[in-house]
Amino acid sequence: MKKFAAPLLALSLALTSTTAFAGGPIIVEEEPVVEAAAPRSGWIVPVIIGLVVICAIACGNDDDDDQVAVR
Repeated sequence: MKKFAAPLLALSLALTSTTAFAGGPIIVEEEPVVEAAAPRSGWIVPVIIGLVVICAIACGNDDDDDQVAVR
């Protein structure tokens, strides 16, 4: 049995080791780091909020100032 198993084991190792290197070396290239682009609309939201606040101040309130307080 040993005379049969040793050559079979050697043959199987020889066949599998050559197929492992059949594709050649694998070269792994690092991917470049992608930076997030700066938002272009970063100033729009504060401007809109500022306009709303200015409009609220300029429009004033709807209270009638002509009425005299009754005592």
